[in-house]
Amino acid sequence: MDNDNASERSHVERDYFLCRLSDLSERQTLELDINERQLFAIRQNDQLYAYWNSCPHMGIPLNWMPGKFLDLDGELLQCSAHGALFQIESGECIGGPCVGDELSAIALKQEGDQYFIAAGQPLPAPLVNLRAAALRDLD
Repeated sequence: MDNDNASERSHVERDYFLCRLSDLSERQTLELDINERQLFAIRQNDQLYAYWNSCPHMGIPLNWMPGKFLDLDGELLQCSAHGALFQIESGECIGGPCVGDELSAIALKQEGDQYFIAAGQPLPAPLVNLRAAALRDLD
C-alpha cells in the first residue's frame, strides 16, 4: 500500500453534510458514520457540537442505544460503559475514570443553517469491539 492511500484513509477525505441546525431541537443528537468511524452531534444553546463517538477511557461508543448520549438529567454526555460525564460544550470529562480527558471534537464548517464535517481532519482509531475481544480471549 502506498503512503498516499494510507494518508487519505487516515483523514476525512471531503466535507460531509451533517445537518441543518434547525433539524435538531435543544439537546437532540444525531449520529453519522464516516469511513467506518462513528460520530455524533448535539445542539445546545443554538450551537452545534460534534465529537467522535469514542470514550477516551476505553475507546468504545458513548451511547447506550441509538441517539442516547445524555445522562438522566439531560445535562451532560455520559458514557454507557462506566458512567463518565462530559460537558457538552467542551467534551471535557468532569466525572468518572477519565476526569480531565476530553472527547475528540470534530471541526465543523457552517454555511448559513447548514453544518458540514470539515475535510482534512484526522480520523480517530477504530472503536474497540468488547464482544469480539472477549471472544478472542476465550480461544
